[in-house]
Amino acid sequence: MTPLFISVLLAAMCLECRAQKDNVLQGKGEETAAAGGTVTLHCLYNSSSSSGNYLFWYKQDGNNSPKFILSRLSGDQGETAAEFKERFSSTLDSSIRSAPLKIQKLQLSDSAVYYCALQPTVTGNTKTLYKNLWSKDNRILHNIH
Repeated sequence: MTPLFISVLLAAMCLECRAQKDNVLQGKGEETAAAGGTVTLHCLYNSSSSSGNYLFWYKQDGNNSPKFILSRLSGDQGETAAEFKERFSSTLDSSIRSAPLKIQKLQLSDSAVYYCALQPTVTGNTKTLYKNLWSKDNRILHNIH
């Protein structure tokens, strides 16, 4: 039997980054792995923040909006969305400015674009947060509330 292969596309996102001092870097553009296996998606970051860094991972499949996977402040501090807790994990290592995402027991449904994002990823006040996403042709701005 031919193994199923999972393909994930990596994309970096850093909205409102200060003078390009704050950014995220994701190595390869695409990773391929066999169903049932494990893959680690790398994310390195640069930040001018001295008060700690907050990194986020999102998953976007098809034409759907990005889904929050997890956030990390330092070590394992942060939160993970319920649907991702069993197979998705990350640890922020501030000494090497890294927050890789590990996906275990890969499934075909894991094929998607994964975004690593550095705080801030949203704008607005503390009661109502807005995230702006441009459509693929950059003509329509979508607000997610």
